[in-house]
Amino acid sequence: MITLYLAEDQELLNTAMQQLLNLEDDMKVVGSATDGRQAWQEIQAVKPDIAILDIEMPYQSGLTVAAKMKNEALPTRAIILTTFAQRTYFNQAVKADVAAYLLKDSPTDELVAVIRRVQTGEVIYAPELVRNMVTEENNPLTDREMDILKWVAQGASNKKIAAELYLSDGTVRNYLSAIFSKLGIHSRTEAINLAQQNKWLV
Repeated sequence: MITLYLAEDQELLNTAMQQLLNLEDDMKVVGSATDGRQAWQEIQAVKPDIAILDIEMPYQSGLTVAAKMKNEALPTRAIILTTFAQRTYFNQAVKADVAAYLLKDSPTDELVAVIRRVQTGEVIYAPELVRNMVTEENNPLTDREMDILKWVAQGASNKKIAAELYLSDGTVRNYLSAIFSKLGIHSRTEAINLAQQNKWLV
């Protein structure tokens, strides 16, 4: 059972999302809040598998809550919901290591699918939120993701990368998924081209 915490300041939407997510056989909403301060207090206590956080909430934003989750090393992974593609929000989401970054008006079945993928360790950023955000100065990849990308640029297979970096094949696949999501692309070739274009591989 995937335990979920929902923080959304619009009460009607909050209630509707709870009801829809609780219909899934493998999911359970274990708490909810309409402001960031309450959300942070309860997430620390409940430690759900995943916290679904709206960005703009009273007292604390969803991104602030996500950053606190990272700083306190909570086991909870964050899914951020947003209405607009803003570079500041994108940068904060990357720094907070959020597991997914989605548009608030995404279909419910898409959110459900993302929740299940996040629970397996994937990182998912909606391409429409990422496009035009990635530049030479704005590299959203972590040092480890850049290590993976450098091996990809050399033509290394997942198995080769795993052996060189002392990782499992599955972990390498998850890193590649995160790289593709953060860059808004779908293939190794696109990743290499974008990295070269932005001079990240120098």
